Amino acid sequence: MMSLQLFFFLVLALVAITSALGMLISRNAIYSALFLVLNFATVAVFFLLLNAPFIAVAQVSVYAGAIMVLFLFVIMLLGAERAGRTQSIPWQRPLAIALAVVLLLEAGFILYNQRGVLPLVTGDLQAGFGSPTQVGTVLFSDYLLPFEVTSVLLLVAMIGAIVLSKNEKK
Repeated sequence: MMSLQLFFFLVLALVAITSALGMLISRNAIYSALFLVLNFATVAVFFLLLNAPFIAVAQVSVYAGAIMVLFLFVIMLLGAERAGRTQSIPWQRPLAIALAVVLLLEAGFILYNQRGVLPLVTGDLQAGFGSPTQVGTVLFSDYLLPFEVTSVLLLVAMIGAIVLSKNEKK
């Protein structure tokens, strides 16, 4: 008998995979970004299923909120929808299909041969798992350097986007 939580997980997994494929297949950049927002939302619900409400809220506010607004702003600013389709290299599509098949075969091989390697999830998590205190402590003690490097990288990317989109005055 399937539990309600497992059924909910499988439905969300189907939504996450479908939205990821919709993002990749969509030719419209706006629709692709909206599929990505749906994928971010389903990942947030996965975090809720793992009893990590703070991480779920951070997922929605940071990724689905701020970053997707930035993506949509850049798409609208640069006019990606008005740009014509670029010429592709003749060998690019067959190579991409071949690499995708290799990736799927590798994933299938790993999933088939690695049974029993991962520990079973019992549902008994540490006290305070995913709480703001625990996330902040780990982020600012163990991951301080990557956190600061990421903030500098985002600042440089923002400045680069502004410089690239600025019209030259003659």
